[in-house]
Amino acid sequence: MTAISKLRKTGGGQLNVPPGYWLTAPFNLTSHMTLFLAEGAVILGIDDEKYWPLMPPLPSYGYGRERPGARYGSLIHGQNLKDVVITGHNGTINGQGQTWWKKYRQKLLNHTRGPLVQIMWSSDIVISNITLRNSPFWTVHPYDCKNVTMKNLTILAPIFDAPNTDGIDPDSCEDMVIEDCYISVGDDGVAIKSGWDQYGISYGRPSMNILIRNLVIRSMVSAGVSIGSEMSGGVSNVIVENIHVWNSRRAVRIKTAPGRGGFVRNITYRNLTFDNVRVGIVIKTDYNEHPDEGFDPKAAPILENISYTTVHGEGVRVPVRIHGSKEIPLRNITFQDMSIGITYKKKHIFQCAFVQGRVIGSIFPAPCDNLDLYDERGLLVRRSTSQNISDIDYDF
Repeated sequence: MTAISKLRKTGGGQLNVPPGYWLTAPFNLTSHMTLFLAEGAVILGIDDEKYWPLMPPLPSYGYGRERPGARYGSLIHGQNLKDVVITGHNGTINGQGQTWWKKYRQKLLNHTRGPLVQIMWSSDIVISNITLRNSPFWTVHPYDCKNVTMKNLTILAPIFDAPNTDGIDPDSCEDMVIEDCYISVGDDGVAIKSGWDQYGISYGRPSMNILIRNLVIRSMVSAGVSIGSEMSGGVSNVIVENIHVWNSRRAVRIKTAPGRGGFVRNITYRNLTFDNVRVGIVIKTDYNEHPDEGFDPKAAPILENISYTTVHGEGVRVPVRIHGSKEIPLRNITFQDMSIGITYKKKHIFQCAFVQGRVIGSIFPAPCDNLDLYDERGLLVRRSTSQNISDIDYDF
């Protein structure tokens, strides 16, 4: 990397990884460089934690995400960089996470596990045309970055017993595109974050202006595309479109809790397909996991201006479960052009609590009574008189 860093002034350098298996300890990237993985190239992360450097906790999380104090760094790491590309002819970065997952379950690790790729405080980042698999922890974690593109990625981990192997976790990032990816992992396919409780509130960097499109995702443990639960710096101006979630526990989810503070607003979901999914659309406001006792239980997040348009599917048990509360009411939630084939003929499969919003036109299944009804032309048909009633049922 030192040799590449000397090439900055002449346009940067490229590190080529040829076909073969290349076992490595964690390493750092430098600005103005391309890491290029040839077809058949496999970077293998060494699975002995003594080779993994320890780093300070992320400032917006307050302490290690899993254990107090220092955290392990990532296999491929970068800080304060500009103009970095990780690409190739679909070469592979393999974190060999199996040892980490086993030690985590056995409580043998003294520090939070490290991601596979983590880029922090950087801009103009492109990650494309590679396969990432078996991360010890989150797979790709851009933290407080601007102008990030991720495309044509295949991200894989076992769908069970691979804890916290989220696919892509934009964290306090701005101006980002995630597109044309296949993700099948042991946690959320994509999870947009921005810090945890009082630490995220004081760090104060929202995730904003994020476009997520053309993804196929499988997540049997969590959800296809999530926002939160660590969203205390705020999340806004997000478009999630052309998403196919199959054989999964949940499709699209927003998760938060009292103590988070922050906001989730101006979120647009459109052209979603759910195929054999237990719960389709989820908003959860009691995800009570906190870094320590120092959080303010009165710090209520604001959830508003969220729309779901053109949503189809089959084999879905509960199409909608949007669970606001007295402390965290849901405001201006819109549904339009929705038809989801269901596995249960029960009444309460479009579940709501403490939600204000509208349905435009006819949708299937029939919406909850909390929502106002409008016709296809946008004319009011019936105003709801019961926004705060609850028919949430977690029993099926």
